[in-house]
Amino acid sequence: MADVAESERRILVAVDEGEESMHALSWCLKNVVSQNSKDTLILLYAKPPRAVYTALDGTGYLFSSDILAAMEKYGAEVAACVLEKAKKMCKDLQQDVKVEARVENGDPRDVICQMAEQLGADVLVMGSHGYGLIKRAFLGSVSNHCAQNVKCPVLIVKKPKTNAGSK
Repeated sequence: MADVAESERRILVAVDEGEESMHALSWCLKNVVSQNSKDTLILLYAKPPRAVYTALDGTGYLFSSDILAAMEKYGAEVAACVLEKAKKMCKDLQQDVKVEARVENGDPRDVICQMAEQLGADVLVMGSHGYGLIKRAFLGSVSNHCAQNVKCPVLIVKKPKTNAGSK
């Protein structure tokens, strides 16, 4: 049986603006990625689609092309900022790991599942937002959807709860 450190694994990590995804990335770098391994870490940011109404807001006003362009630019800047922060964390915690970064457009549930398949991920790592039952029912759980639909193993990392008032 081949040594785990010698195998080449493709580890897909879904990242977003939330602390939960950065915690999951940090945990992955410390506990999943092997030192001196040939692992490739693929950082994936799913850029949510623009609202359905595109050029019309809820009051019937037409958004100008300048405003739409500004919204698109802001979305691209957010994606770049998230990936830059994630890459820096990779460099700080695990100098040897190969890192690839991707930005894909679409519903995160679909994008993450498609990319896991398309990129041949050996494992998918993602954070859990820890929504309660009601919020999860309305918003849907991205991690739950991916766990049900991705063919590779899915590692969902929960951020430890902090006790308010304790030091």
